[in-house]
Order: sequence, then C-alpha cells, then structure tokens
Amino acid sequence: MATPRGAVQPITSRSVVEQATEELRRAILAGHLAPGTEYSLRELAGMLGISFIPIREALRSLESEGLVIMRPGRSAVVAPLDLDDLRGIYRLRRALEPEIARRSCTLLTDGELDRLESHAADFGVREHGMADIYDDHHAFHLALLAPAATTWDIRVLTTLWRAAERYIRIGFGRLDPDPAEHERRGRAHMDLVEAFRTRDPDTVGAAVEKHLARNEKMAFSALS
Repeated sequence: MATPRGAVQPITSRSVVEQATEELRRAILAGHLAPGTEYSLRELAGMLGISFIPIREALRSLESEGLVIMRPGRSAVVAPLDLDDLRGIYRLRRALEPEIARRSCTLLTDGELDRLESHAADFGVREHGMADIYDDHHAFHLALLAPAATTWDIRVLTTLWRAAERYIRIGFGRLDPDPAEHERRGRAHMDLVEAFRTRDPDTVGAAVEKHLARNEKMAFSALS
C-alpha cells in the first residue's frame, strides 16, 4: 500500500540542529553542563553522536539565549551564573506579578483554585525534586495569573521565567536532599492558593510579593 504523499517527512539536517539545541539546552538548564565550564565542539559532538556542523549551529542559538559563550576556534563556555541577573529578574517579576495577581484573584473560579490546590500539594512530595516539578510549577503560577493577564503580560512573564529557569533548577535543586525543603515548597504554594481564595486584592498582592521575595533569597543563598 502506497504511503500518502507528504505523510512522512524525511529527516533534515535542520531537525538535527533542533534536537541538538534542545538537548544541550536541557543539560545546561539542569546543571549537567556546569556553569563556567568550557567544552570543545569535538566533546559536545561526541556526547550527542553527531558532527561539528549541527553542534556549531546549536551553540549559536544557545548563545543568543545567553546560555553559552562562543570562543574563537572550536569551543564554547557554559555561561556562568550571574547573581546580579537573578536580582534583576526578580525585581521585574515583583513589579509585574503582584499587580496581575490582584486582578486575577477576583476572576479565578473555585473549581480552578481546587485544581491548583491539588497541584500545590504535589510540590511537597519528597520524591519529587525541582527537576521533576519545574514544568508543573511554571504552569501553576501561570494559571494563577492567566485570567487577568494580557498576551503581552504572558510574553514578558514567560521571558522572565525562562531567564530564571537555570537559576531556579540549579539553586533549588541543591536543596532537594533536605526533606523539609519539599514540605516548605508544598506549604508555600498552598498558602498562595489560600490567599487567592480570600478574593482580597491587597491580601493576594502581599502574598505574591512575599512568595517571590522568599524564593529570591533562598535561590540566592543556595547559589552563593
């Protein structure tokens, strides 16, 4: 039986670049490729089992995201963690998120808050490290703000969350061995849901501000 024309697309060199970019990004964000470490293109190509050409293109993309620094010749350095950048990211988050949350708390349904409360409890499971919960954690905060967020709000917040991702994954990942840290994560997010249930903008704004300030302090301490 003949395969319909166009049903299966051949693998292109571009798809290899995209796969290499995705895998290197994942390894950098998780800290497996350590900040400040220099790798030759030959090393990276060997890790991924591909040639130099897609590695070079992948690194150029990651350089534009601020994750690597290209060196003359055939090497690249994983961008060091810059704690001033972390402070700047949280300064912008504190300027945006409490204000959006103040409006969103009057729009979220009880059913949505029930769903988010269930997710918040999952963040406290001891077997779940930061790497396991990060995507759900991102979705949790987006869901709290989404009813009052414009398209541009979400674009800006997504940019900030992506910029913070490596700091959060690595910093809070270092706290994973402490069982009390898992309990704290669960409780901190349950407290946010409880604040939103009050439907009081001042209460919610203060709760989000407190949540961000505490997370910034803990991440900064873990990374320092």
